[in-house]
This record gives sequence, structure tokens and C-alpha cells, in this order.
Amino acid sequence: MQIRKELEEILKEIGVKAPFIELEVPRVNSHGDISTPVAMMIARQVKKPPREIAEQISKHLCCLSAYERVEVAGPGFINIFFKPEYLYEQLKKLLISPEETLRMNIGNGQSIQIEFVSANPTGPLHLGHGRGAAVGAALSNLLEKAGYSVEREFYINDAGRQVWLLGESVFARYCETFGVDYPFPEEGYRGEYIKEIANELKEEVAEEYINRRYDEVAEFFIDYGVNRMLQWIRRDLEEFGVFFDRWQSEKTLYNEGIVQKCHEELRKKGYLYDKDGAVWFRATEFGDDKDRVVIKSDGSPTYFASDIAYHWYKLQRGFDQLVNIWGADHHGYIPRIKAVIKALGQSEEKLHILLVQMVNLLRAGRPVQMSKRAGEFITLREVIEEVGSDITKFIFLTRRPDSHLDFDIEVAKKESSENPVYYVQYAYARINSIFRNAEEELLKDLEKSDLTLLRQDEELTLIKKTLFYMIMFEGAVRELEPHRVTFYLQELAKLFHSFYTKHRVLGNKTELSRARLALCKAVFMVLREGLSILGVTAPEKM
Repeated sequence: MQIRKELEEILKEIGVKAPFIELEVPRVNSHGDISTPVAMMIARQVKKPPREIAEQISKHLCCLSAYERVEVAGPGFINIFFKPEYLYEQLKKLLISPEETLRMNIGNGQSIQIEFVSANPTGPLHLGHGRGAAVGAALSNLLEKAGYSVEREFYINDAGRQVWLLGESVFARYCETFGVDYPFPEEGYRGEYIKEIANELKEEVAEEYINRRYDEVAEFFIDYGVNRMLQWIRRDLEEFGVFFDRWQSEKTLYNEGIVQKCHEELRKKGYLYDKDGAVWFRATEFGDDKDRVVIKSDGSPTYFASDIAYHWYKLQRGFDQLVNIWGADHHGYIPRIKAVIKALGQSEEKLHILLVQMVNLLRAGRPVQMSKRAGEFITLREVIEEVGSDITKFIFLTRRPDSHLDFDIEVAKKESSENPVYYVQYAYARINSIFRNAEEELLKDLEKSDLTLLRQDEELTLIKKTLFYMIMFEGAVRELEPHRVTFYLQELAKLFHSFYTKHRVLGNKTELSRARLALCKAVFMVLREGLSILGVTAPEKM
């Protein structure tokens, strides 16, 4: 839709350098088809009241052929109503060139790395990991369609105390299989999966490591446990339809000297210093509330030591933008990582951090808490096996990632409007059914059908919603919010079902049926495009 370009031209005419012009689809029909707060955005620059600027802009817009009327509301909102003829013209463009119309080259080939999931390889994936996976994968798809070059990365925390405890937990269970008493570590991992790994080891290595001290065999048990967990994590993610371009090991950062090189650079810049036998990072110089320990007084590195190096390494690899998707419990970690980015000579705006809240799992409204396999939580795999990947993924994306989410298994399994993904997929399958039942002659060259026959309120509303996909898409890309796609698809499906209930697509006069088939095809293409961003199947039959 050309509205943004037209607004930019108008602002040039009145001598204003246009910022990014926000466009909104009002919730109330009387507020227009499209609304923009651009007058309020430029008021300080122009040094005029926003409403006066809005009146000036609206006079220019009224002269353009696409708009039926333009109104100024409130403190300076510009509400725009389209002429039906313009909507028909845009719908025809969508039918002729769907990819060109539905995708915008916002990224222009910029490289962007998205790091997500990055679960500790010490246990199965839980629902929080699954939600992060759904958000990261959908965001990656969204940005690729917007012209970015995207790399998906999983950071493997395979160094430090947590993997030491994993190895010791496996060692304790391994000893147990031979009746040898080894005290289970107090903070060890107690799920059934540890016993599974121990039993595998019993088969593979027999008694080779019995009656040995753990510190003598720790490397073997850590490596075996981590590799086994990563196999399970990869398998679960792949079955969830989530794939990574790169798996970056924390251990490798140490082994390849990356941590050392990064710390040397920061020390040369004066951002690392010694105090009380420890090494500190001057985080307060870059907005953090206190300086942070990098190397403890006993010589062991903190988690922060490798985190600094990891982000230095990302920057060395030349990405234009970085996105980290973290669990909400990492909120306090944001200022120190932003400080690192600035200390490394980059703008903190280069790093975007999205937080993902945990998921409350319910069954018919009641909390579900325990898993036989994990011991402490329900695993992602258990939910996928019961309700399927599509439903799980879609429901994870029905809320902003930083808001709490209740996931009710019984609702997820319903084939009704209560189940959001079923409602959307059913709209797509229903259109497929219409196409199968239509005579072949009716389906030829639908872009040439007489779209002016689409005059009913439900038809015009559906046309607008279909065309406004592009506005939603652009906003989702710029704000890094793939959940907007989910919201939009649910609204589009609702409007389509309402249209279908009230108006016959087939069995009318030929031209009216062709026009309605054309509208169905446009909705069909938008549903397919949106579902592909979410990584959700678009089924032909249901």
C-alpha cells in the first residue's frame, strides 16, 4: 500500500524530514480504515500544535484518489478512509504478485544473528524452552521474509559447575547400577533421564569406571552426559520444527583462546582491573549499577567471563544486529551485557534482548506440575506428543513473550473455536475445500474477475483485513514481535468464517462466484504466508 510513501511526499512538501511513519489499524470502524499519529511525532520538529499539522496533512491527502475522506481526531490523529475502488485495485495486485505484495525488503541484506533456546545441556527441554524456541524460530522466519540474512544460533553452556554436576549425577547412577555406593551430589540432577544415561553407559563400558574417584573420570562422564543431552535436545527441537544454523560451545570459547583474546583486549582498554585477588569488569562506566567479577580470587572464571567473550566473538563475526532471546529470570543480566557491548566499542542498540516468561501448564483449568521423566517439570516432548507441534507452537505465540501464558492441554486438543490454531487452520482448509468443489473454469485467471461485485460489508471488511497484512508485517519486523502474526491470523480467520457463514461463494451468478473465489484466494495466500512465518502447517484438509 502506497500510503506511507504519499505521507512522506506530503511531509517533504511542507518542509519536514519524515521519521518512520507509524500506521495503525483502528479497532473502531468510525476511526477510519488506517490511522497515523505522524502529526504528533513531528510537532516538536515543526514547532506547531499537532492538530494544526494534522489538518495541513489531511488537506493534501484529500486531493489523492485513493481516499474517500480524511478526518483529524483528538490531539492530532489522522484517520483515513479508503475508496472501494482503491481496495479492489490493491486486491488485484495481491492476486497477481503475492510474494512481492506480502513481503517488504526492510533488511536489505543486513546480517542478524538470533540466539535462542540455549538450554543448559543438563536436562530435557521444558515448556519455557519450547516457548523461546517458538519465538526465536518465528522471528527468524519473519526477518528472512523481510530481507535480512539470518543466522540461528544455539549457545551450549558446556563449561562450569552445572555440567560438572551433570557428570557426577550420571557417575553416581552408573555406580548404583553395579550396587556400588557413591553419594549422590546434593545439587545433582535426579530425573529418570539420568538413570537412562547411566544404564546406557553400563552397556557400553561395563565396569571400566567402577571404584574410581569422580575427579579422575569427570571429563569422560561430563562429555558423555552433555553429548547425550544435546542429542535429545536436537531431536526434540527438530520434531518441534526448529532448526539451528550453528551450535556454539562455551567450552570451545576457552579451548580456542577466544576468552583470553577478548579479556586481553578489554584489559588494554582499561576495562578489566585487579582487586582483592580477582579480576573485575568496569561495568559502572557503561551504565550498570556495579562492577562485575570476571575471574574469582581462586582463579576460576565466572559465567560472565565467557559471556563477555561470547558477545565479543559475535561482534568479530561481523553481524549488523544481534538478538538474544532469554528467559525472564535473566532480566537483571541485561545491563551488564549492554555494558559489554559498549565497552567493545559498539552501540548498545546493536543488541536486542527479548525476554520470555515461563508457561503455566493446565489440564481442564488445573495445574499440571510433575513429569515422570524429568522429575520436576513437564517436558516439551511430553506436551508435543499429546497435542502436536503445530498447536503447541501456535499457542506459545498467542501472547507477547514477556507475558505469562496459561497453556491448557484440554483446550489445545479441542477441534473448535476455543482452540486458536484449529480455528486458523480450518479457515485455510475450508478455502481448499471451496477450490476443490469449484468448476475448473471458475478458477482460471481470478485476478481478472470483476472485484467491484464485492460490495457486502463482510466482503469489504475481509478485503481490508487481507490488505492490512502488510502493515502488520512491517510493524512485527520493526518491533521484533512475531506474535503479531498470530494475532492477525486469528482475526483474519474470524472474519473469513463470518463471511463464509453469510455469503455463498459457489452457486451464484458466474462473475459473483469468481469475485468471491478471488477474495478467497487472497485470504488463502495470506493465511499460508502467515502460518509459514510461525512454522505451522497449512493443511489442505481437516
